[in-house]
Amino acid sequence: MAPLSEADLARYREKLEARRRELLEEIRTELHRTEQESYVELAGRVHDEGEEAVADLLADMNLDFIARQIDELREVEDALGRIERGEYGVCIDCGGEIERERLDAQPTAVRCIDCQAAWERTHATGPGHPTSL
Repeated sequence: MAPLSEADLARYREKLEARRRELLEEIRTELHRTEQESYVELAGRVHDEGEEAVADLLADMNLDFIARQIDELREVEDALGRIERGEYGVCIDCGGEIERERLDAQPTAVRCIDCQAAWERTHATGPGHPTSL
């Protein structure tokens, strides 16, 4: 496979920058919404332990959503940095090229499909997966 052209890199940069704008807006919106419907307000309206658990869950869900968005934003920023350094599309494990199809589907990918599969086999956790201990 031929290395990524300047046109390819420009297209990925544009796609990543658009996603960065989307993520920043989603984070801003969620933070603004969270300010309006704060945990204190939710907790102040609860009348029993069941409602308190729901209030806790809603607060945790908001924080989890924001944390996931921030994690993705970091991945996007890292990918943009790799473009600037001339490292975009290069697998961090084997040094080979990451397939265009993979970059099209996951522009923040840091591993080729083979290395990603190997990484997931050794780092996956949860039911049916080895632990990372």
